[in-house]
Amino acid sequence: MIASGQPSRNRAPGRGRHVVLASAEGEAFASLRKPATPRRERYAVGRALRQQVPRSALAGWSAPPNRRDPIQQILEAHEGRLEWLIPVRVARMVASPYAFLRGSAGIMAEDFARLPATGITPVICGDAHLGNFGFYASPERELVFDLNDFDEAHPGAWEWDLRRLVTSIWVAGRQNGSPEKACRKAVTGCVAAYRQQVADLAEQPLLARSYERLDLDRLRLSATRKSLRKEIERAAARARRRTSDRALPRFTERRDGTHRIVEDPPLITRPRAAEANKIAAALDAYLQTTPPHWARVLGGYTLVDIAHKVVGVGSVGLRAYVALCEGSSSDDVVFLQLKQARRSVVARFVHGASAWHVHQGQRVVEYQQALQTVSDPLLGWTSVGERQYYVRQFRDMKGAITIEGIDAPALANYARICGFLLAKSHARTSGASMISGYLGGSDKVDRAMCRFARAYADQTERDHQALVTAVARGVLPATPNVDDAI
Repeated sequence: MIASGQPSRNRAPGRGRHVVLASAEGEAFASLRKPATPRRERYAVGRALRQQVPRSALAGWSAPPNRRDPIQQILEAHEGRLEWLIPVRVARMVASPYAFLRGSAGIMAEDFARLPATGITPVICGDAHLGNFGFYASPERELVFDLNDFDEAHPGAWEWDLRRLVTSIWVAGRQNGSPEKACRKAVTGCVAAYRQQVADLAEQPLLARSYERLDLDRLRLSATRKSLRKEIERAAARARRRTSDRALPRFTERRDGTHRIVEDPPLITRPRAAEANKIAAALDAYLQTTPPHWARVLGGYTLVDIAHKVVGVGSVGLRAYVALCEGSSSDDVVFLQLKQARRSVVARFVHGASAWHVHQGQRVVEYQQALQTVSDPLLGWTSVGERQYYVRQFRDMKGAITIEGIDAPALANYARICGFLLAKSHARTSGASMISGYLGGSDKVDRAMCRFARAYADQTERDHQALVTAVARGVLPATPNVDDAI
């Protein structure tokens, strides 16, 4: 049961926060008495980095002779997951090259860490593919469009996020039947939008950058293609319907006068009583990590049911629970999600990262708040035994643009929007002036990333085919026709 009243406010220290704020653009916040490095000097540092890492060097990809077997990497990623859900994860990844890409952030991180990079390290998403941008509700209950997945968020090379995004564009374009010329146009537009937005934000005061956001009205104006505008309206309408009260009749039933979440094995299952009690205690502890006002609000709710709920592609097999909480009436409900947080796939390739984050749920929450302009006000973190979790609203008007099937001009339009948003997120945390100085005003990086995206899209398709073969040979199990209805 979620406790009522005001919880104590004993937070664990945010190790990662100090590292981030002590770098690049945020350097001044390490000490307010320390003079800030002039912007023109940071631009110059970025330009000078072209001597060490020529912009044309970003174009290259060929699998090194010692590249690890992707199937072995997938098997390693399954360690610690619920074994009975691994066939579901494999089935979702094997569905298409784009689905494989969604579940292979770890493979990409290992590949990208070998490639040329400037050494400028803002907070990055770590999993910046097309499907990880979407709608959600601001604290004012307005629809916002932004990055919306932060399980792998971590300080790291900005190039890694951009590489993953442009690869996802090319892979999605091919899957939708777009010609290579159209994929090239979409990727070029994405990188150009990233470059231009970083340059624009680098000229703004640090505080002003933190207010930059893309609400529904601005998103509509950014969508120049009719087909994309139509998809935006469809996704926005669906997002508005994704609220706790609307979920109540669809995903619960009344039993003995109380709402209970309906089971749907293997995707929705009920934990054993002992485990449910531990989760309930963890939710009480979670209140200590939320802002005081929201802790008071949540204190007025009572926990009535808990279920394990499979989510996503890359996250399948990790523990993820949905908690149904009821207020003073049976139709006053909120669904909270506890999602297991493990070390970011980026972390092992960043020097010193092992000492930065005591609690991985706290890492996810703090970096989500760093990368998003506005975030879910109920974000927090907790632990169940030795496993660490972050907590958020399960249904807060989340929605996504459907990538599958959109035409080539709409994909190009959408790719520019995603490039714009990725730049906004990076510029909020660190290094905008240096990144802008490195990128410059020409299209050299646009063209380099275009060549990279095509080559790595080929690699993604080869890796996906290796997974298809492994499943056919029985090396990896796959449960067919398992879809996520929620």
